[in-house]
Amino acid sequence: MASEILVNLYEEVTCPICLELLTEPLSLECGHSFCQACLTMNSQKSTISSEDENSCPMCRSRYQPNNLRPNRHLANIVARFREVKEHTEEGQKHVCERHGEKLLLFCSNDGVVICWLCERSQEHKGHKTLLVEEVAQDYKVELEEALARLKKEQEKAEDLKNDIREEKACLKSQIQTEITTVQKEFNRLRVILDSEEQKELQKLQKEEEDCLQKLDKGEQELVQQSQLVGNLISDMERRLEASTVEMLQDVNGIMQRSINLNMRRSKPSPKKRRGVFKAPDLSGMFQSFRELTDVQCYWVFRTSIRTKTGQQTASSGLPGGRLIIEDLSCNINNDYALRGSLNINSGKHYWEVDLSRKTAWALGVYYVKNPDVKMQNFDVNQFEDCWFQRRHQSQHGYWGIRLSNPSKYIVFENSYHRNPWHSILCLNVPPCRVGVFLDYERGTISFFNVSNHGFLIYKFSNLSFSQIVCPYFNLMNCAVPMSLCSPGS
Repeated sequence: MASEILVNLYEEVTCPICLELLTEPLSLECGHSFCQACLTMNSQKSTISSEDENSCPMCRSRYQPNNLRPNRHLANIVARFREVKEHTEEGQKHVCERHGEKLLLFCSNDGVVICWLCERSQEHKGHKTLLVEEVAQDYKVELEEALARLKKEQEKAEDLKNDIREEKACLKSQIQTEITTVQKEFNRLRVILDSEEQKELQKLQKEEEDCLQKLDKGEQELVQQSQLVGNLISDMERRLEASTVEMLQDVNGIMQRSINLNMRRSKPSPKKRRGVFKAPDLSGMFQSFRELTDVQCYWVFRTSIRTKTGQQTASSGLPGGRLIIEDLSCNINNDYALRGSLNINSGKHYWEVDLSRKTAWALGVYYVKNPDVKMQNFDVNQFEDCWFQRRHQSQHGYWGIRLSNPSKYIVFENSYHRNPWHSILCLNVPPCRVGVFLDYERGTISFFNVSNHGFLIYKFSNLSFSQIVCPYFNLMNCAVPMSLCSPGS
């Protein structure tokens, strides 16, 4: 019954044009009401059709647009009807679709809201049911807790996404840095290859110039000799055509000239040259380059310059420390030995030393069996001296290389567990910059000629370190300062 009343009421407050509830209703003189927007549109259509007067869409009675009046009473009725309709629709949401009864019970087994008829049905027979009001608060608390937990998970997910974004940005930055480094290093290799190519081309050009110069000189000499032969031939032809007395006059001299005159090249050019050019083994150079690049990851001395005055310090790449180069001794030759205060008892460490324009030097690793014994009276120039061997063999250890004169390089070792030993090295390219790599656990010390594509100069292997070792530097009698290099310098 109530639904029929609502249907009838809905028809009375519906616009005949748009068939929706009236909005800002306007009433005509005939009594019919329409939405203001619908009636305005109808009037415009009438104007387009050239009709002088507007007519009602229901009864076709004519009206004047100026006589239209808002129907406030009908507008209030429409507003009330909207409220009743919304309330009715809201009430229908809480009604059982099957039985049309209110949903007042909660089935704990199935977790659904049911009506009293559903409770008595076979579907929910034997299930535990409670009033909705009794369980609503408990479930509300659980839902709020679950919501809070989900929000925390959402925040965590955002934090994780931010972490991933940071990692991606960091990775991109690192990869870009590596790309820049790779491009820089390979450009450096290209510069080296271009330089080597120019050297070979210059050698060939010099060889060509020298050979052509010798050949030109030989050709000129042959031209001169040919002129002498021609003159001698002309002289003999004249004698043969002359009288007997003129022919015999000084005949011995002209005969001797003919005997001594031989066409010959002063300096014959070699028939064979040095052979076809063979490109250097780039694979070996790349292997040395990769090995040097790998050990440079363990660079410890970042910036340093040390002179004979012994005043300047150097930064260390290790956490919490500065490398201080210490004055260890001044021997009788005024040679200057230095030891880095960076005490090494584990790990991998790498440093580079600038040796350009130096006529004498020594560097390597210094090992002290007894830390209380100081480096005194140590002269690397006298390394082969027997008195020095006996005096220091049980106290110190040294592994290094030195330059004793402009072309003599010596690798030396003096450790407490073996006799002093040295050997002369043959280096095709003088090292202007030397890298030293120490692997404490593996017991190796490697020296690299950084200025010659990073080729390995020498490597000490199978060493056994049981105490602290330190970097060792010796300026010897060289007046030029020794400098520690920083990465990228």
